[in-house]
Amino acid sequence: MATPADVPAIEALMRASIRDIFPAFYDAEQTASSTRYIGVPDLTLIRDGTYFALDTGTEIVACGGWSRRGLLYTGSGHSARDDRLLDPAQEAAHVRAMFVRSDWTRRGLGRRILQACEAAARAQGFRRLDLMGTLPGIELYKVYGFREVRRTRVELPDGVSIECAEMEMALPSNEH
Repeated sequence: MATPADVPAIEALMRASIRDIFPAFYDAEQTASSTRYIGVPDLTLIRDGTYFALDTGTEIVACGGWSRRGLLYTGSGHSARDDRLLDPAQEAAHVRAMFVRSDWTRRGLGRRILQACEAAARAQGFRRLDLMGTLPGIELYKVYGFREVRRTRVELPDGVSIECAEMEMALPSNEH
């Protein structure tokens, strides 16, 4: 579980991941804007105990989490509805802020974080997960079991927009 003491390392990881991975999917302006607006830790996730950080013992190399609150993704602007608690019977928990350091990709770290998110959300009564995936993460999410609902463009606060995908996944029931 990530703690407030991890925030500087998480922010450095997020920004390095965007800087190193996004250029294969987005142009230089989109990558720079994403670094500024998407590469920002959401302290609410950490305070809520729904954000995970995987480390090597000396440094954080992957992070991600889920939310039981209304905000779907960082950079989407803020409204009073963002902080409201979601209804697990009617709404999906949101997978949020998944990042892996570029030299640690394709080692199962993203899958481990998704498994932790799934288990924790299910334990809170959620029946579905959703997310707004940036292009680098879409394949991981599909392989994990998410389905793409639609492609959309997300406008960041500086007016730069990036292509993303709204995705969702039903959570298997614990009942047999």
